[in-house]
Amino acid sequence: MKSTSINTHLGNIAIDNEVIAQYAGAVANECFGIVGMANVNVADGLVSLLKKDNIKRGIGVSIGQGRKLTLDFHVIVAYGVSISAVTDNLIDNVKYKVEEFTGLEIEKINIFVEGVRVID
Repeated sequence: MKSTSINTHLGNIAIDNEVIAQYAGAVANECFGIVGMANVNVADGLVSLLKKDNIKRGIGVSIGQGRKLTLDFHVIVAYGVSISAVTDNLIDNVKYKVEEFTGLEIEKINIFVEGVRVID
């Protein structure tokens, strides 16, 4: 279990990376054009849509130098939308909301579009 520690004048705060991933996934699912997070099975080369309670598995969180976050999103986008517009929206929303939530700066957000789905 990896976590990030923040020292304050009142004490130490530890935030588990899974908490950051869960929150970032919830923010991403609110973005227009995102169908959901993807679960990538490297051995079989299969990609599947994750259910809402497992979205953190589609997100990688790492802490770099200076306690800066790097987030890796594996997403499935809606058919017929501009991928660049969707990813720009995702980056802007996640950067703002996760930095406000955690108090940590985001250094980089990597987005891997793993598939396209038609929305009913």
